[in-house]
Amino acid sequence: MAAAIERIVVQATPQEKKAITAKAKKLGLPISELMRRGATAYESAEANEELGALADAAKAAANRASNSIDDTLAFIDASNKRIAAMEAKAAANSRKGN
Repeated sequence: MAAAIERIVVQATPQEKKAITAKAKKLGLPISELMRRGATAYESAEANEELGALADAAKAAANRASNSIDDTLAFIDASNKRIAAMEAKAAANSRKGN
């Protein structure tokens, strides 16, 4: 069964119609297909701003995570150095005791 089709009327100036017709012809598309694709692909500046804000928030979260990882690695490195120093001191004391 064929899908139902509805008509949408788009008002344009004669110059706009000429430009749209020329573009459709150049692309080898019917005008209706060109208009459908254009309407489907359209994104408003508001949507782009929202995406930009989300991208900024994601970048900030990634930076915080990276800083947290760096802090954790520095803590582990300092802890390993303290443990190595305690082990070296214990080994030295053990040698003195023998």
